[in-house]
Amino acid sequence: MTQHLSAAHTATPTTRPTGTLGVAMVGHSFMGAAHSHAWRSAGRFFDLPVSPRMVAVCGRDPDRTAAAAERFGWDSAETDWRALLRRDDVDLVDICTPGDTHAEIAVAALAAGKHVLCEKPLANSLDEARRMSAAADEARARGVHAMVGFNYRRVPALTLARKLVSEGRIGELRHVRAMYLQDWLSDADSPMTWRLRREQAGSGALGDIGAHVVDAAQFVTGQGIEGVSALTETFVRQRRSGTGGTEPVTVDDCAVFTARFSGGAVGSFEATRYALGRKNAMRLELNGSRGSLSFDLESMNELWFHDATEDPDTAGFRRIVVTEPTHPYLGAWWPPGHLLGYEHTFTHEVVDLVTALATDTPPEPGFGDGLRVQGVLEAVQHSAAADSAFVRV
Repeated sequence: MTQHLSAAHTATPTTRPTGTLGVAMVGHSFMGAAHSHAWRSAGRFFDLPVSPRMVAVCGRDPDRTAAAAERFGWDSAETDWRALLRRDDVDLVDICTPGDTHAEIAVAALAAGKHVLCEKPLANSLDEARRMSAAADEARARGVHAMVGFNYRRVPALTLARKLVSEGRIGELRHVRAMYLQDWLSDADSPMTWRLRREQAGSGALGDIGAHVVDAAQFVTGQGIEGVSALTETFVRQRRSGTGGTEPVTVDDCAVFTARFSGGAVGSFEATRYALGRKNAMRLELNGSRGSLSFDLESMNELWFHDATEDPDTAGFRRIVVTEPTHPYLGAWWPPGHLLGYEHTFTHEVVDLVTALATDTPPEPGFGDGLRVQGVLEAVQHSAAADSAFVRV
């Protein structure tokens, strides 16, 4: 018989968890599908210390939620997330909802003794992020943990890039170039969506995809962003609403900013959903005193590396195909050269989270990391509102 892990039973576990981890997920659309796949597959490929059990999925519409539970493999369906907090079979709450609900659900779940995984960006405002981070700090003292879902940290090529930087392979960091380019909103006739309403999304391209490159840049470099100078733009200011009229767009369509890193490097960042032909191009390039690294999510199994200490007659960028069993996460998957995809990043996220919980170790990135990204996003918004003034984070 397996031992059931339930943080609701005791605020301060006296033993490390074994057996099963009861998971409940709030939200079942795009991110809900990705997270469901991760919870289903993690234990089938990785030797986990605890077995996740997909206990319940929660959504507002009873019929759609029940259909999602059947489709994605959840044991039951709920229509009120508060009901999840009262269930003894729920140990962890996975939040896959729009940003305006993150703070309320996460703070309540932590107070109820449930571990939390919350999608990025952590919150819609810096004040909300501070409240969430404080709640996570308080819960940690009771053995309850929280993680924010920056899944691109789990791209094997980016994890390898972080390793190369930490080993000094590119020397002293000088430049960071980061961009996230999409085009799915470039058609002015595309209808309104919650992602274009400030009250639900907090910001537009900045928070939706810009948060990813902010976190990826800080993760790979090991340095924080200390200040920014920014501008934002909204290209299409009215969109067709579901009622047949139009509705104002209240968020940015693109954000461009420069940044200064804690180690002295300078950075340039761009996030847009108007780059025609770019579907999901998250790009990161680092230039140091001894070499450079370059990554593009649209070729996510590749990392490009230039070693400037080599003979200049033959030196240049070389392609590293990140599929070897010695590369991060790859030992559990396929033979070398057999590529991984977007969905695997969420599986790796679940693996790292479950492993951390089983050893009572704070998972990374924690809510404090999410708070630091939120601070950068807010500084960008303040700078853009002040016509590109430099704003300290």
